[in-house]
Amino acid sequence: MSVSAATDSQKDTKPASKKTSQLPDHDIFLLDERDDEQVRQVREKIRAFNTEHVEPIINDYWERAEFPFELIKPLAALNIAGGTITGNGCPGLSVRASAAVSVELARCDGSINTFFGVHSGLAMGSINMLGNAQQRARFLPAMARLEKIGAFALTEPEHGSDSVALETSARREGDNWVLNGAKRWIGNASYANIVIIYARDEADGQVKAFVLEREPGTEFPAGFAPTVITGKVGKRAILQPDIVIKDLVIPEANRLEHCNSFKDVNKVLNATRAGVAFESLGHAISVYEDAVKYTANRVQFGKPIASFQLVQNKLANLLAEVSAIKLYVDRILELQESGQMTGTMASLAKMYCSRTALQVASTARDLLGGNGLLLENHVARHLTDMEVVYTYEGTDHMQSLIVGRAITGISAFA
Repeated sequence: MSVSAATDSQKDTKPASKKTSQLPDHDIFLLDERDDEQVRQVREKIRAFNTEHVEPIINDYWERAEFPFELIKPLAALNIAGGTITGNGCPGLSVRASAAVSVELARCDGSINTFFGVHSGLAMGSINMLGNAQQRARFLPAMARLEKIGAFALTEPEHGSDSVALETSARREGDNWVLNGAKRWIGNASYANIVIIYARDEADGQVKAFVLEREPGTEFPAGFAPTVITGKVGKRAILQPDIVIKDLVIPEANRLEHCNSFKDVNKVLNATRAGVAFESLGHAISVYEDAVKYTANRVQFGKPIASFQLVQNKLANLLAEVSAIKLYVDRILELQESGQMTGTMASLAKMYCSRTALQVASTARDLLGGNGLLLENHVARHLTDMEVVYTYEGTDHMQSLIVGRAITGISAFA
């Protein structure tokens, strides 16, 4: 058979070209079908909250670097603050429903998700895990209703990755403690009513936790001076101040009873670190779906750019990466539900999911070309917010060293 005949034969047997159906969303492995009714209800009500309240205003607040206080009341109405915490007015959500909160909030906006994560996860989580029964009953109900907003003051100007070396001091004087030091990047703290401050006890050198209280509408107590950090390129709609603490008086009744060393602080950090994987999934889903929609409608050279091979290749790889993050998250949730979750697992999940979601956002921005730089197309906001997610709750390098220590049995850091 001649080459031309073979070619003709191939042409004869090639099926006619036809348009294929487009995937409806990111969930190619149908993991969402396994969700129970509580997860579905939480997901739907947060999507409705995002559509009605967040999407119409968030770009403007983000660009002005201001927090949208108008969202607090409708967010409180969702009855999700406190997540899996039970009692004291908290919703007692399942592990999966609580994770869905983070995914869906981040899917719309990272600043709002961080505001909520700091309040519900870090601040309320500290009180729930490290406080006694009286302290939980005293602080949590108003926080669950978002009548009092929480903040978590651990990071310091000179101690980020090595937060275990924090220098803020606490000195016992009778029935009070006197705190001195500085904190940095403390989300919500410029307007919070409940600030969890971690400081080192001068007497025994151990880290303790203290609750600063401020009634709504009143000034911060003397010795607590927050100044909002400006000039951020990401998470611009959440306010994160520097704090100067000078002779701040905290009563002994406001020292969280069960925080007696940095190991206790780590209980909170390990419980919330996996939440960064959930947030990463939300950002990744959002930019992937934006890229699919944009490439289907953007016409160049007389046809949608989604018809180009290079674009389809990138979309396929984005779907693979989003799916990998989602599978990571699904397994992490299984481990949390069974009580098998470890700090190393959380670190590996944070490292992989945030790194991958950042790359997903970068590729999606590239697919939108110059239009990807515009806030109106949302991808740029998610991209720069993912730069923050990549760093906070422990940098990529620090997570790798935590995992490396588990692999080798050798610590590469103090």
